[in-house]
Amino acid sequence: MQMAESSAVAGVQKARRVAEWKLWLAAALSAGLLELPFPLAGPLPAWRTVFAWLGLAPLLWAVLTPAPERSLRRGFLLGYLAGILWYAGNCYWIYDTMAIYGGLPGPVSALLLVGFSLVLGLYWGVFGLGIAVLRRVTGSVRIAMAFAPFLWVALELAAARITSVPWDQLGYSQVDNTLLTKLAPWTGVYGISFVLVWVNALIAGGMLLTRCRGHWLQDRRLWGASGAALLVIGGLGVTVAPPKPVATASAVLVQPNLNVGDNNTWNGPVWDQQIASFAQLIDRTVSDPSRYIAGIPQTGAPQRENVPPPYPLFPNLVVWPESPAPFIQGDPRLAEAMRKLAAAEHAPLIIGGIGADYAQQEGTWRDYNSAMVYSSEGQLVGRYDKIHLVPFGEYIPFQNLLSFAHKLTGRVSSFSRGTARQSFLLGSPGVEPHRYGIFICYESVFADEVRLFALNGAEVLVNISDDGWYGDTSAPWQHLNMVRMRAIENDRWILRDTNNGVTAAIDPYGRVRQSIPRHQVDALAARFGFRDHITFYTAQGDVFAWVCAVVCIGGFGFALMKIGRGPA
Repeated sequence: MQMAESSAVAGVQKARRVAEWKLWLAAALSAGLLELPFPLAGPLPAWRTVFAWLGLAPLLWAVLTPAPERSLRRGFLLGYLAGILWYAGNCYWIYDTMAIYGGLPGPVSALLLVGFSLVLGLYWGVFGLGIAVLRRVTGSVRIAMAFAPFLWVALELAAARITSVPWDQLGYSQVDNTLLTKLAPWTGVYGISFVLVWVNALIAGGMLLTRCRGHWLQDRRLWGASGAALLVIGGLGVTVAPPKPVATASAVLVQPNLNVGDNNTWNGPVWDQQIASFAQLIDRTVSDPSRYIAGIPQTGAPQRENVPPPYPLFPNLVVWPESPAPFIQGDPRLAEAMRKLAAAEHAPLIIGGIGADYAQQEGTWRDYNSAMVYSSEGQLVGRYDKIHLVPFGEYIPFQNLLSFAHKLTGRVSSFSRGTARQSFLLGSPGVEPHRYGIFICYESVFADEVRLFALNGAEVLVNISDDGWYGDTSAPWQHLNMVRMRAIENDRWILRDTNNGVTAAIDPYGRVRQSIPRHQVDALAARFGFRDHITFYTAQGDVFAWVCAVVCIGGFGFALMKIGRGPA
């Protein structure tokens, strides 16, 4: 008798262990599935975007599976595990950047990637904890799952505002979904994330709920079927072609492909040679603008237009990207070169370089990561100084404690922050002037900041960037997709000029209309247009995300009140 009872107890314990392992495996499965709807090493195939609609469901199922004890701690740890794994996989390029360009040993680079994942994975842990709290306090799986999209969006907002790393938010996975991106001009990328988590919650409901008499909302078949239907309908948005706006202007976007690890000082005659090749590249592009890729590099071959569009004799704009070129404000060689180039092309110039101001009170010079703006006569008419700097790339927080970071940032580790997101009125003789807004590299991931350029009058946006630090990893492609979302949110063309790719013209629907191959010295004769429409998102910013945050505060406030009244 005792042996039978002992065997039964052992069987129950084994079944519990197996059930517990299934929960941890489900959390890891979510992390893996949610890697797939983002670029891994090249452009994202459209079919992989479907995983964003269902990849979170296993984690929701694991967190909300009933447990007699430790449900809150388990909810946090399940979410935390998924978050650590997801960040380590999605941002694996941090290792390459630190090891190859930072010169740090492999183990140190790996440790930095692990630390990054451990910190940002906390957002997923809080997500799991929040869902578990609502489930325990209310006793309702339905309420907890209804709360999930609000909490997810609130945490994405926190990632943007607190840790300043809103990299690859869930909604970016649908940048090619013509139906779903219609939300972006109203809610920003956050509205897309909301819909995706909502559908995942419905699918998880189909896995969790049971039919209860008198409670049709508790029918798992209804939840599962609803989630599947929305997945199919929403997922088909990638097959719908967006409108193709008419381009009315042209710009030359130079891709110099300078090695970020080289000593690009251009001493002596090297300066003249580099400037001459720069000018020749522009002249060749203006005279023969028809070579381009119709779409994103690696998805199509260079081709020529059957009927060349009416390219003007001179471009509306010439752009040089953020790059390791020694373009420093105040250098007389740069001033002379820009004067000659503007005169030859009869066009204004936007040139990535280092701006400098003398701080009277401090008695020192301040350097800025800048875009210098020249008129069509070659006069310096303004400068945009990058405001949102990259920690450990453009400045070192807590420099005394983190002195090792100087190996990564080198001589450009102490940039000052800019202060104004202004637009620049640029034109040429006989050409109507228009306003341009410029943002630099990593600033492109901050939607609420980029919108301010359009709000301040920019009719077209210019993004200069150096993605050479990422190498041939997923990061350049992830970065490109985030820039594309900025075009949709603000209903603006974006001219994206990079040091080594992806250099492209992006239309207001987020589609890459023209580009050139990566890792080549080349220039793109980009066709674009001007728009002055102000979207709701441009005018109001992250209102939708803040509403979700307020709902979360109210939900957790309710939970705390319930807990304060007695055990749930």
